[in-house]
Amino acid sequence: MQTTDETPPPLPLGDTLKQLLQTEDTRGLSIREITGAVGEKGFGLVLIVLSLPSALPVPAPGYSTPFGIVIALIALQMMSGRTAVWLPAKLSAIRIKPKLAHTMLGSASKFLHAIERFIRPRQKWIRSHPGQAGLAVVIAIMACLMMLPIPLTNTFPAMVIFMIGVGLSEEDGLLAIGAFAVGCCAVLLYAGIIYLVLTQGVEAIDPIKDAIKSLFRMTS
Repeated sequence: MQTTDETPPPLPLGDTLKQLLQTEDTRGLSIREITGAVGEKGFGLVLIVLSLPSALPVPAPGYSTPFGIVIALIALQMMSGRTAVWLPAKLSAIRIKPKLAHTMLGSASKFLHAIERFIRPRQKWIRSHPGQAGLAVVIAIMACLMMLPIPLTNTFPAMVIFMIGVGLSEEDGLLAIGAFAVGCCAVLLYAGIIYLVLTQGVEAIDPIKDAIKSLFRMTS
């Protein structure tokens, strides 16, 4: 009698995200619970979850700064070659409110469904230490940009982190390279924004914020 050793195919990233964000705790899911449940998805899935509140075209006040700090710490650990996330107790105790988690799931699932046909394992060097260290530099820069106190402008770097997280989770190096290129554009954009704020005041970036709002209205 022949036996076959078949392993079930991995869950799609959207389904994995849904399982991760489900909780019966009315206080919501803590970062500690998220990092403890990522399994083989590693740093990528954690980056996806932590970048989503800032990447969403909906108000999620109070998350960009603490999550930006957590993402920056994760980037440093990726550079050092760690394989599991470690965070201080105060940061790991931060919780994502259930209502926001539901919004995150809806937006992430819609986006992942639109791009899933283009995502596949390739250029797997991104899972190596040099590959992760290189991407971690971009992640750290984007995390710092997320924390800038400029309304609506944390969305761009958060989306870069989100896309790098997807690339790491799905071992898609080509997607990660694309996110790296977008990250370089984000650095140039923010250099321009900072220059405008320093030379002309915060009101000088109002046209940029209006353009971002119009873009989200067109894509929603």
